[in-house]
Amino acid sequence: MTDPRLEALLLRAEIEAFNADYCARLDRQDLNAWVQCFTEDAFYVVISRENFERGQPVGLIYCEGRPMIQDRAFALLNTAMFGPRYLRHMVSNLSVAAQPDGSVQARANFVVFEVLTDRPDARLLQVGEYRDVFVRDGEALKLRERRCVYDNLLIPTALCIPV
Repeated sequence: MTDPRLEALLLRAEIEAFNADYCARLDRQDLNAWVQCFTEDAFYVVISRENFERGQPVGLIYCEGRPMIQDRAFALLNTAMFGPRYLRHMVSNLSVAAQPDGSVQARANFVVFEVLTDRPDARLLQVGEYRDVFVRDGEALKLRERRCVYDNLLIPTALCIPV
C-alpha cells in the first residue's frame, strides 16, 4: 500500500508539470497543441469574477466540448487579425484534491503578461484563478473543465490567445 501523502505529492507534481506545459503551448502560440490538453467533452471558459460569483455564464471565451475549443484555435490561427505579441503565463499557489470518482479538482492562480512587438514595455494582461477538473486519459491527465476566472475589471487589449 502506498503512502497517501506520497500519492498526493506525485499528483500535485503531475498537475504542476501539466500547467507548465499548458502555459508553454500558449506562450509559443501553439494553439493546435493547446487543444490537446482537453478531453472530448471538455468545458472551457474565460469569465470575469463578477459574472462567476453571480452565476452568470457569460464569458469572454465559452467552449463546450473539444470541437468548440478546436474551432476557437482555428479561428485565431487562420482568420483573426491582431498585431504580433509575446505572452508569458505564470501559474502558482496550486491546490489539488483527488475526488472519489477518480477526477481531480485543482485551483491555481494565474498571471498573463503581454509584450506587443512595437512597444518597449510589458504589461499585465490578466490576473485570476484556474478552477479545474482533471481526468485521466490513458496515462495522461487532461482537462475536463477549466474555468479561468479573471479578477481585473477590464482587459487592456483584445483577448487574442486563450488563458
